[in-house]
Parts: sequence; C-alpha cells; structure tokens
Amino acid sequence: MPERRVKYSPEFREEAARLVVDSSRAIAEVGREIGVNETTLGSWVAKYRAEHVGDEPPLTVSFSG
Repeated sequence: MPERRVKYSPEFREEAARLVVDSSRAIAEVGREIGVNETTLGSWVAKYRAEHVGDEPPLTVSFSG
C-alpha cells in the first residue's frame, strides 16, 4: 500500500518555521507538537532562514566564570 503524503499550505509551512525560529525551540519538539516530521520541518526552517537572513537577531554567547 503506497504511503499517503500530506500536502501542507505555504502559510502553514511558514508559520511552523517561524514557530521554531521565534521560540528558539528544537525542531524535533515543535515537529512533535504540530504533527510534522522533524526532517520535513527542518527543511522548512532552513528555507525560512534563507529567505529572512537579516530578520533574526544575532546569537549571543555568555561566559560564566
């Protein structure tokens, strides 16, 4: 029996990717929450980040000691 693929709208894909980027949560965690395979969501996040390169604040590293 062939596997049935789910077709997600572009709006859903962008919203899911934005959820990962804006919340700084793990792709796997968000994927489980919304019912999307983490590999699929990861590709959506990569595409979103490529299209919105200057939108994210730079990452900061804090050192304690």
